[in-house]
Amino acid sequence: MFDIMKKAKELQSKMAEIQEELGTLQVEGLSGAGMVKVTLNGKGEMKGLAIDPSLMKADEIEILEDLIIAAHQDAKVKSQETAQEKMKEATGDLPIPPGMNLF
Repeated sequence: MFDIMKKAKELQSKMAEIQEELGTLQVEGLSGAGMVKVTLNGKGEMKGLAIDPSLMKADEIEILEDLIIAAHQDAKVKSQETAQEKMKEATGDLPIPPGMNLF
């Protein structure tokens, strides 16, 4: 039993390290032959957006970029909340240790 508890603690520690690493990871996605670039961290959070000025008026680009980032974040939060609700339904009263996400 002690070995199981020790391994669970080690796993929880490793998961926390991975979560921290994912927060600092940066990946870029491109579309339109590089005219639109999205930067996400390893947790899927949008950290940046760049739209080539040739696609629209230059003075509107920053506003559009900010609106897209905000919409992405809103959708991500809603997605996470829905996933948490479904996990609660699936696990019932099963106690999940704090900080241990199942998704």
